[in-house]
Amino acid sequence: MADYGMLRRKAHEIRTLTLETIGHVGKGHLGGCMSLCEVMSVLYFSQMNVRPENPQWKHRDRFILSKGHAGPVVYSALALRGYFDREALKSLNELGTNIPSHCDATRTTGVDVTTGSLGQGFSVAVGIALAAKLDREALYVYPIIGDGESQEGQIWEAGMFAAQQKLGSLTCFLDLNGQQIDAPVDEVNSMRDPAAKWSAFGWNVQEIDGHDMQAIFDAVEKAKTCTDKPNMIVCRTVKGKGWKKVEGTTKSHSLSVTAEDLEDALRDLQ
Repeated sequence: MADYGMLRRKAHEIRTLTLETIGHVGKGHLGGCMSLCEVMSVLYFSQMNVRPENPQWKHRDRFILSKGHAGPVVYSALALRGYFDREALKSLNELGTNIPSHCDATRTTGVDVTTGSLGQGFSVAVGIALAAKLDREALYVYPIIGDGESQEGQIWEAGMFAAQQKLGSLTCFLDLNGQQIDAPVDEVNSMRDPAAKWSAFGWNVQEIDGHDMQAIFDAVEKAKTCTDKPNMIVCRTVKGKGWKKVEGTTKSHSLSVTAEDLEDALRDLQ
């Protein structure tokens, strides 16, 4: 049985720390970070089999943020989970930092795959799941893709292949927050019915509220029982969740955050 109170507290800590991290540097991809805090809480504080004291442990579950520009929310989760000191977050995107704006496995302890070029992280996740199946490794692979990112053809090529290979250890989260860098997703290139699309591609699909802790936990548990299909959890989320001034808006994708903005956002989280 999950400790939902603890998971909600961790999600709040992740959201707060992510805001503070981006606020410290003054600019960043805030919106797509804030929409993922509950998912990150469930994965890193309940579901994933990892060892922060041994981040390269061979048998660990793997996490891949394919929408790599949301790196700050991953760094916040990793710091809170004990992979590195949270003070390191203050160096976000500075010259020579180990905390770059996009996820980099060569720099950040706990990051499994370097991502940022949209679509590619998902393909790597499929490859990792296939390798685990061939090696008979009992581990799970958890990528996150975005709805804007899903306009990349590479997403669907990898999706077809994963279904063909029956990669049941692969559980992907689709961050369906409805916004991308230029405009709402439905105005740019609508997914229309993503659950139906992924089902048609041969995936086991669930559709949930991506901010409902129990729904996320239960969906992961249910996905673990499906061993002959890859799993897609379509998470309906709010971009910029928690900061009332920007949540649900296109402008939250990447924006400047002044000291006054940070104070305003942190008040909203109280």
